[in-house]
Amino acid sequence: MPDLFSPYTLKSVTVRNRIAMSPMTMYRSTDGQVSDFHLMLLGSRAAGGFGLVFAEQIAIQPDGRTSMGCAGLWDDAQMDGLSRIVRLVKHMGAVPAIQLGHTGRRGSENKPWQGRTQLPPSDPDGWQVRGPSPIPHGRRYTLPVQELSVGDIRDIMRAYADAARRAAECGFEWLEMHFAHGYLGSSFFSPLGNQRTDQYGGSRDKRLRFHREALDAVREVWPSQLPLTVRLGSDDFNENGIRFDDAIWAIAELKKHGLDFADISLGLNTDDMKDVPFDQVGFMVERAARVRREAAVPVGVSWNLGIPAAADRVIREELADIVSNPHWPFWAAQELAHSDPVSLLPEDWGWWLRNRPGPEGSIGWPPVASRTGR
Repeated sequence: MPDLFSPYTLKSVTVRNRIAMSPMTMYRSTDGQVSDFHLMLLGSRAAGGFGLVFAEQIAIQPDGRTSMGCAGLWDDAQMDGLSRIVRLVKHMGAVPAIQLGHTGRRGSENKPWQGRTQLPPSDPDGWQVRGPSPIPHGRRYTLPVQELSVGDIRDIMRAYADAARRAAECGFEWLEMHFAHGYLGSSFFSPLGNQRTDQYGGSRDKRLRFHREALDAVREVWPSQLPLTVRLGSDDFNENGIRFDDAIWAIAELKKHGLDFADISLGLNTDDMKDVPFDQVGFMVERAARVRREAAVPVGVSWNLGIPAAADRVIREELADIVSNPHWPFWAAQELAHSDPVSLLPEDWGWWLRNRPGPEGSIGWPPVASRTGR
């Protein structure tokens, strides 16, 4: 019977345990290039015992970033910094993983601690956001969205392939394509973001065409012996959006196109969500377990899995194959009753933990009652 600390093998890659360092946008890049900060962060997580270590979402095109401070791999000049990270992560005994994506209509943002507003193309740090249809995401994402042409989509497929080739040359051993969280892939699959009438919109099958073609493009250049995975937005928690049965069907379809593993997350294609169980420990686990059973694809899962016993149960009961949580060291400060554990962290990192509370008893970020200044 596997447990949280059992090795896990997928294709030719063996991860030393079932714990993954989640991709986290850090807003510390210049011209899409990672820095010594990223080397420190990811190397220390590998040294700290994580089995699978992801860099933040890496943009495949300049307008695929969340902000001007985010990393990319659309240019060969961006490879050196990522290659250094790969070498250090491997030296520390972990598997280096990369997540490729495009933010679509949720891009062109300010840094969160600077207001997290969407910036217009006229701003020096902004650009024209693009998506499957000219529909803004809503709430703070209100700027006009340029609809992608079929030619634009083909350019994006080439960008996925080019970034995947560079990732392989950097030495990454695990590649995840980000199709969740309201970003471009997620918005293509959701009727909330995709109201096209051509071959990329309309029926559920047509809305998944973007994902199939992107996976096919990457499969052509990514080494066949290495895992090729996706993070899928599995539920919009909105009656007009993606529903969970759609996600099970989608993963089974993508398996036909070479998918090796699925990370099950949220759609987040709208802020108008109902009955999202954010306050429940491991609330995505049962959904991931259904994908694992019904689509016969190995799965990873995150969201409120900081309690070690809860994470271990997920593995022991074979509900998922890998769990993700980036903040376990922070837990020690909480357990030792430090007056303000978040104050131990850099301002940008601490901002997330103060503003994204977990359920009572969660490990990884503070529950509502312990947030300061709220």
